[in-house]
Amino acid sequence: MIKIEPITRKNAFLFKTVRLCALEDAPHAFSSTYAKESQFADVEWLQRVERMNGERGAGFLAMDGEAACGIVGAFLDSNDGTRAQLVSMWTAPTHRHRGTGRLLVNEVLRWAHLRGASALLLMVTSNNEPAMRFYERLGFSRTGRSEPYPNDPDVIEYEMLRPILGGSDS
Repeated sequence: MIKIEPITRKNAFLFKTVRLCALEDAPHAFSSTYAKESQFADVEWLQRVERMNGERGAGFLAMDGEAACGIVGAFLDSNDGTRAQLVSMWTAPTHRHRGTGRLLVNEVLRWAHLRGASALLLMVTSNNEPAMRFYERLGFSRTGRSEPYPNDPDVIEYEMLRPILGGSDS
């Protein structure tokens, strides 16, 4: 059974491992790169954990027993606390189409709802149709806003939004 747990100092280096796996597996899905983040010192990873562990930010790992199989982060918009941003979503290939992604998104929805957010936004690349369909199944829709993807000028990032009602699909 998959369990979702917060990213904390206790599992900071598991977070590092999963994040680097995500960057290797799906380089087109993130604005950063494996080459860049694999060079980060441990202190940088610990600082990231601190940012993901407060009132304005959160990070979660999907755990299958002792093995991490997914990751997601979220932050409240610094200009509008009613809007939260979902970031760094990834599910291990072995755990796709098994509900792991939905569990991660639901945890972010609960977190954002508890902080008074009424909308959850994300950016998804134009070359990632499976991710767009996944988010649409979870109630997200494109807002019409787009921007160039920083790692490839031929790719566009689309903004998607989902209203936050009760904090999750359930």
